[in-house]
Amino acid sequence: MAKMTVIYKTPKDKDFFEKHYFEVHIPLANQLPGLLKYEINDGPIASITDHPEPYRIANLYFESLETMMTAFRSEIGQQCTVDRRILASDEEVQIYLYDTKNV
Repeated sequence: MAKMTVIYKTPKDKDFFEKHYFEVHIPLANQLPGLLKYEINDGPIASITDHPEPYRIANLYFESLETMMTAFRSEIGQQCTVDRRILASDEEVQIYLYDTKNV
């Protein structure tokens, strides 16, 4: 399984972020071809390593990295990429793509 983890810093306008994220971004991302699951944090995020607390963490799951890359090359994937920049600049977000394994 492949996973995308998106970590958003606290937005300047939380009300705008929340409204846009839930009304536009999530419905758009849920249309990604091959998306198996989309989960976000529920409530505050605490750091036990003295890092600044992120505002929102999202995890998107796909069958493979190839499936994920294909999804983001699609029209919907391109729309998601553009829309994410409405929510946060590249400096305000961290995005990680990786394969996972059960241990």
